[in-house]
Amino acid sequence: MEEADFMRGRVYGADHDDASPRPDRAYAQLVGGPLDGLLLDVTDHAPGDRHEVALTTEMGRYGPGGRAWYVRRPADGRRFDWRCDEPGTR
Repeated sequence: MEEADFMRGRVYGADHDDASPRPDRAYAQLVGGPLDGLLLDVTDHAPGDRHEVALTTEMGRYGPGGRAWYVRRPADGRRFDWRCDEPGTR
């Protein structure tokens, strides 16, 4: 199984041993970029509250500590599209 297939449907930031979505939470799908296919927990945010997020990842262009930027899709608030990677601060 490839890493991309392994990650699909898992929750960003969740414990690796239990990264499945929970029925009592709301999620948006990350589309494109290094976190493609992961789910972002948006339970505590009102619809349209979060327009963009910078998520720490080691899989992006800048390696450990780097960030992947995702922007909420205007027509579909359940998806965030990848915009770019940026180096993190160490």
